[in-house]
Amino acid sequence: MAAPFVDVRLAGATARFTGRAGGVSGAPYDTLNLGPATGDDPAAVRRNLSIASDGRPVARLRQVHGSDIRTAVPADTGADLREGDGLVTTSTGIALAAMTADCLPVVLATSEVIAVVHAGWRGLAAGVVENGVAAMRDLDRTGEIRVALGPGAGACCYEVGPEVAARFPEDASGRFVDLKAAARRRLAAAGVAVVHDVNRCTMCEADVFFSHRRSGPVTGRQAGLVWR
Repeated sequence: MAAPFVDVRLAGATARFTGRAGGVSGAPYDTLNLGPATGDDPAAVRRNLSIASDGRPVARLRQVHGSDIRTAVPADTGADLREGDGLVTTSTGIALAAMTADCLPVVLATSEVIAVVHAGWRGLAAGVVENGVAAMRDLDRTGEIRVALGPGAGACCYEVGPEVAARFPEDASGRFVDLKAAARRRLAAAGVAVVHDVNRCTMCEADVFFSHRRSGPVTGRQAGLVWR
């Protein structure tokens, strides 16, 4: 049976959002865990990454909930990863990945450039989405940017403290923050008009997606991937 991916076509690129199923990892990482720093068997994670990317090399970063966007280089497919929360490239034949377990994976594409961003509340507040758009514009000044928002903690479930909610005055309802609305608002302000939302909540569907908030710290990671 094919792995239950959600694929979205964007400007000739493929955006793919993964879930828990379709891989080779054992509990509690069952089964398509893509997170190499989770405590899972490294060989299982490597196999899962190959499954998720249809055999393509996968570029990723050591994510730190910041706002830095890196241009993908061959070393990003290795073990000694650079820090950052977004990747951009004009290359073909390589998949860019952002690992998540409640944060929002944001995939961006023009006809010439692809990018992926890891956007939790800290990254959103720090400008990671705007930085992703700017990095794409450095490589393609005029192409229309199309975006897909993948599974993340929804406004229905993502409860935060008052100090965090105060940072999202337009996207918070009491102690609940809508990360997707915050991302859409920032994308629109950066000039992005086409945004596709897969409309899935990782916390509501903890049997389908890895969720740090539902399962605790010992859990796997899904990913938003993009390739051309």
